[in-house]
Amino acid sequence: MEHRAHPTTAVLEVALRNCHDGSEYADLERQFARLEGVQQVHLDRTRGVAHLAYDPAVTSAQRLEAEIEQRGYACDCADCAPSEAQPGHPSVGSEGHDHAHHGHAARPAPAPAHDHAAVRHQEHAGHEGHDEHAGHGAAMVNDMLRRFLISLALTIPVVIFSPIGGALGFPDMPPFGLSMGLWGFLLATPVVWWGGWPFISAAWRALLRGEANMMTLIATGILVSYTYSLGATFLFEGEVFFEAAAMLTTFSLAGHWLEMRARFATGRAVEALLKLAPATARVRRNGQEVEVALEQVVVGDEVVVRPGDRVPVDGVVISGQSYVDESMITGEPIPAAKTPGAKVVGGTVNQTGAFTFKATAVGADTALSRIVQMVRNAQASKAPAQRLADLAGKYLVFIALGSGVLTFLFWYFLGAQGLVFALTVAVSAVVIACPDALALATPTAITVGVGVAAREGVLFKNATALEATAAIDTVVFDKTGTLTEGKPAVTDLEPIAPFTPEELLALAASADQPSQHPLAEAIVRAAEERGVGVQPPDAFDSVPGHGVVAQVKGRTVLIGNRRLMDREGVEVGQLEERVSRLAAEGKTAMYVAVDGQPAGVVAVADVVR
Repeated sequence: MEHRAHPTTAVLEVALRNCHDGSEYADLERQFARLEGVQQVHLDRTRGVAHLAYDPAVTSAQRLEAEIEQRGYACDCADCAPSEAQPGHPSVGSEGHDHAHHGHAARPAPAPAHDHAAVRHQEHAGHEGHDEHAGHGAAMVNDMLRRFLISLALTIPVVIFSPIGGALGFPDMPPFGLSMGLWGFLLATPVVWWGGWPFISAAWRALLRGEANMMTLIATGILVSYTYSLGATFLFEGEVFFEAAAMLTTFSLAGHWLEMRARFATGRAVEALLKLAPATARVRRNGQEVEVALEQVVVGDEVVVRPGDRVPVDGVVISGQSYVDESMITGEPIPAAKTPGAKVVGGTVNQTGAFTFKATAVGADTALSRIVQMVRNAQASKAPAQRLADLAGKYLVFIALGSGVLTFLFWYFLGAQGLVFALTVAVSAVVIACPDALALATPTAITVGVGVAAREGVLFKNATALEATAAIDTVVFDKTGTLTEGKPAVTDLEPIAPFTPEELLALAASADQPSQHPLAEAIVRAAEERGVGVQPPDAFDSVPGHGVVAQVKGRTVLIGNRRLMDREGVEVGQLEERVSRLAAEGKTAMYVAVDGQPAGVVAVADVVR
């Protein structure tokens, strides 16, 4: 169902800090939705960003930021500070307030359509190819990795001198004459309070909200083991479990680091798409050709594209001609001919010709920007399975905590096993029953799936569409370029005596050597790869829609379609059957004639991967 926001809706986008767990994202989504004036909320787990659609008549961006900051989530790191200007996307503030110093961006969004819970927002300020929150995500991943590695280095010595290490043959006494309790205390304390701080702080914030989530379970397991061991070391006699607290912290850090790395790495798919557009464009103004930043290109500008350039924005060719590789848009490997009146798309690659076009769409209106936004919306959207996982996780947390309490009560009061054993099995029950994997696996699978698909050229509109692919049993392709290498290559050489395949290829490649046509380039490339001599023709004439007429070593060589042969009076004879057979195989077959006589057929195709 499509929801529509109020016509006066504005959108606030805030990079989140300290949010490391899927269940915490779900809790925050519900919490932010209760803020006054907020109409819709969605948390983009891929980028660590909260999207809040709100009514400016009821609340303001400053007020919302303050409330999010009070809850300890608004990110003020320099890594996610916005940069200057997105091409064609002027930075629009909300209520005249500058959020750059916070790393946030708020801007009005006229009646945005919402795909499920995903808020469609305008592009942020920043150079094309740059996501202002990419550094924020990378910083969170690096911080989690740093905590994991240092915690691992401290946990290993604790485990070595614990009963676990003793069972593996390690010494049972710590070095320097320290007791196991003191040794474990010195090494496990930084692991618990520094390495495990993301879990402990998140559990504390959830407690202040009167909620419990996955972090609550992890923090409970860590702190119960650590606190009991602390008492057994300094207050009373008893067995210590510092190794359990350290191991639980370290393993949890490893799991969350892997999940965060996978989640934020999918943003590279978007970055790769953004990099398809060049940073600058050559624009003709006042009779002068000047190079300007991409964001300075406006609709109506005359843009000059030279050989090898990427087309900067969408437009219509007004002069010149060339072939443009549009495979990133169409999936077709053979570059499309561009003559006056033809449309060009930003991000596509010009081949050997040059042309000038008039810009018709810039910034967020270009096809490339729409593709990027579609990928972002897909990564940010929720599939039915994820919504179910969020709901289940909310209740499974209480089940896990309840199982720990019941386990403790049973073994302490009915099992008569003592406090140490009851605590041990209670913590084990909580940790085992923790549905953290449910909260991690579902959103990670979705974000990674969408990201990997985007890198391979498959774009999903939303997570629901991705989930629906599980039921697919038949795939029908209407674009051959989807299944092929992406560039044409010579597949068949069928000469007529007295010509050999090598002679046929040499003559065809020499005749085509000056041509800019993709099929001609494939023939020349095949000759070079096979070591067949190619030399520039003495004379060359390209006949549009027909083929090529050239003089090679004093011989007239024709290469093209049946219309060219008919025009030059060449009887194709038996070659017609060969061309028909090759065409039926999906290949582009070209007649070759020498001095008015048929010489053979050269076939080119985009081969299957």
